[in-house]
Amino acid sequence: MTTLSIFDQSVPESPRIVTEDAGKIANLLAEHGVRFEQWATRDLPADASSDDILEAYSGEIQALKEECGFQAADVISLNPDNPQKEAFRQKFLDEHVHSEDEVRFFVRGQGLFYLHFGDQVYAVLCQKNDLISVPDGTRHWFDMGPEPAFTCIRLFTNPEGWVADFTGEDIASRLPRYERLAGVAG
Repeated sequence: MTTLSIFDQSVPESPRIVTEDAGKIANLLAEHGVRFEQWATRDLPADASSDDILEAYSGEIQALKEECGFQAADVISLNPDNPQKEAFRQKFLDEHVHSEDEVRFFVRGQGLFYLHFGDQVYAVLCQKNDLISVPDGTRHWFDMGPEPAFTCIRLFTNPEGWVADFTGEDIASRLPRYERLAGVAG
């Protein structure tokens, strides 16, 4: 289930707030400029192509493009049998920022976004049908877990995609990883 866990940076071992209420999650994230929505389910075959996925969500994608100025959308998938899964996971585990919003809609599976606001970290376990839009300049990292299984639609302002600018801070290593927080969510 979609879950938001809020940690104080000084006590990274355990969250001070945990909620699975989508409305509360959206409101708490909106306080920091983060967009969170849940879109209606589409019945897609397990082997749906990127084009099929983009077509199934074309109305929502077009609305976001018009509202936010996105220029491109694509689909990214990762499965547990990918021989480079650990390298992909490591690539996103350190805190970084982008010069444009990071937008993900989960078509299947799940992943954990960590958002660093001052002395708090919001860990958002996103699942199928969740849209998250992390504003440019927001300190964050992403944990897909040791056995990643997800498909996401990504939207970009820059058609070449985003580039990570790593902060060099070690906060990401001090908070519980996907294995623990995904277990909290059940």
